[in-house]
Amino acid sequence: TISIKHTTPKSSQEQTIEQNNTKVNSNDITSLQKVGKKTFFETFSQTNTEENMQKYLEESFSSNKLLEELNNPDSKFYFAKYNDEIVGYLKLNFGHSQTELNDNESLEIERIYVLKDFQGKKIGQKLYEKAVEVAKQNKVKYIWLGVWEKNQKAIDFYEKRHGAIFRGMISLYDHNQPIDLLTLTSELRNLKLLKDVGGAAYLTELT
Repeated sequence: TISIKHTTPKSSQEQTIEQNNTKVNSNDITSLQKVGKKTFFETFSQTNTEENMQKYLEESFSSNKLLEELNNPDSKFYFAKYNDEIVGYLKLNFGHSQTELNDNESLEIERIYVLKDFQGKKIGQKLYEKAVEVAKQNKVKYIWLGVWEKNQKAIDFYEKRHGAIFRGMISLYDHNQPIDLLTLTSELRNLKLLKDVGGAAYLTELT
């Protein structure tokens, strides 16, 4: 099973069939540090020196830094869990907490990471859907994110072709429909986007 856990300064929610409110404690900080450091290292260690990597990890994922971010009412963290194991996370920013635009009508996805061993299991998709859900709840007009120019995997994910695929996924999600190869192919055909993404053959390659 895949679930999303929302981490706030005072409470957390397991986004499963039933919602349980629990109080954030030091375990949340430790878990966030662990998944944050590991996913960042897996993503960027090949394009950075060991010294620069270590410096960034120590500064950006220190307990004080994470507590400051968690206590910011305009930032939200979500854990992705796979069979009760934390395997990724999402950080969203509103208003002046956004890193660039500072638009009150937008939502920034500052971080969306999944552990390497769990990629390809649609966990990133679940996190993205959570961002869309939060955006709708807060009635923002658009979502944006920045991608480092050397993070080719992320760039490929967000390129036009994959953007069209996600448009189809979000359409299915909005209508409470299951997302699989057959439903996505049908929805993209209805949206007249199937040809743009390379047809059903390309979708089959992604599964």
